[in-house]
Amino acid sequence: MVYLFGFLTAFFDLLTMMAPWLLIGFLFAGLLHVYMPKEKITRFMGKKNLRSVINAAILGVPLPLCSCGVIPTGIAFHKEGASKGATVSFLISTPQTGVDSILVTYSMLGLPFALVRPVVAFLSGVFGGSISNLMDRKARAEKNGGINMQAELYEGGSKGRIKAMFRYAFYEFLMDIAKWLIIGLAIAALIEMLLPDDFFTMYIGNEFLSMGIVLLAAIPVYVCATGSVPIAAVLMMKGLSPGAALVFLMAGPATNTATMAVIGKAIDKRTLVVYLTTIIISAFFFGGITNLLPREWFVFALQGMAHDHIHHIFPEWVNTVSGTVLILLTLNVYLMKFFNKRNKTGIAEPNSGLQKIIKLGVTGMTCNHCKANVEKNLSNLEGVDFVNADPHSDEVILKGDRIDLSKVKDVVESMGYGYKGEVDKQGFRN
Repeated sequence: MVYLFGFLTAFFDLLTMMAPWLLIGFLFAGLLHVYMPKEKITRFMGKKNLRSVINAAILGVPLPLCSCGVIPTGIAFHKEGASKGATVSFLISTPQTGVDSILVTYSMLGLPFALVRPVVAFLSGVFGGSISNLMDRKARAEKNGGINMQAELYEGGSKGRIKAMFRYAFYEFLMDIAKWLIIGLAIAALIEMLLPDDFFTMYIGNEFLSMGIVLLAAIPVYVCATGSVPIAAVLMMKGLSPGAALVFLMAGPATNTATMAVIGKAIDKRTLVVYLTTIIISAFFFGGITNLLPREWFVFALQGMAHDHIHHIFPEWVNTVSGTVLILLTLNVYLMKFFNKRNKTGIAEPNSGLQKIIKLGVTGMTCNHCKANVEKNLSNLEGVDFVNADPHSDEVILKGDRIDLSKVKDVVESMGYGYKGEVDKQGFRN
């Protein structure tokens, strides 16, 4: 019981420390999602030159996309005309940071780390994109027309946009990271409880070795850029070097087995090799540089964290209220997910007459960005009147009277997802 109380206390302390910055970050995420002109993005990423690579990294750094959400977006850019180098630059730079994770990094690790993360994400993206362009000697294949990156339309003018902004910020985006944020906080709380304060200085004294161990652990697993922050903070409190913590903050969000599989399939194996090699080299290089910087830059914030008075920008009551609001928003996400799952098959389009309802197996959808991409692009197919994609069950429901499954398969696979064929179908009449 004592251990459970200690775990819950540590968990809630970490949550309240992050909560105000998370809420601010979510709001910025909503602004970017609604007001960024998506139809103009590919104009700046289409050429096989350094400028396109830099533009892709600049675009990727502030975007609040995790490694699973960035994959369909990056592949869509590639299909719409972005060069392979620009695509790799975007895939590397985007998941490492985002407006939300930068703010949370400042709140828990201090200003130096908050500045280092986006700079490292940008430089590693440019490095990987440049290498990819150098290796891509062949003429690029014709782009696939299945991916549609047209701008979203919002009903109700400016009010509709504001509504969409808040829905994305505090529901859709939160849904994408809620599970991983909770897992990250839980791991951080367990580490704080179980590991002695001098664990890394006692047992892994070699800083280069500690970076290698952290890298090996971080590459295959998934943790979002925001959820990685509390883990890195607690590991540093236990003696992990700032450079090794940076390695974790880079490799944890940027890589996982699912991401690597999709890149290899949707683009090519050479791009996957460049992607992984860039992250590994960049992690060791920037981690080593970080360890050469004055150590007090990084331990000051942790000393404040250890004494529960980090960053007095927000009074304690603001942290507590923000933590409570974040818990309520997270509960709302899971309640809505539960009710939506129960009601998803009962949706009927008005005046649709006789239609087929086809349930397909589609793997690789991991978040709401995946859901939105699948629904938008399948909706553009002739004969498809309604689409509902469910990342949690790996299923897509189609309604229409002239659905061509061969075209559906082409579109699904062009986005990098796995097409498993028809699961169920039945007649439907209003």
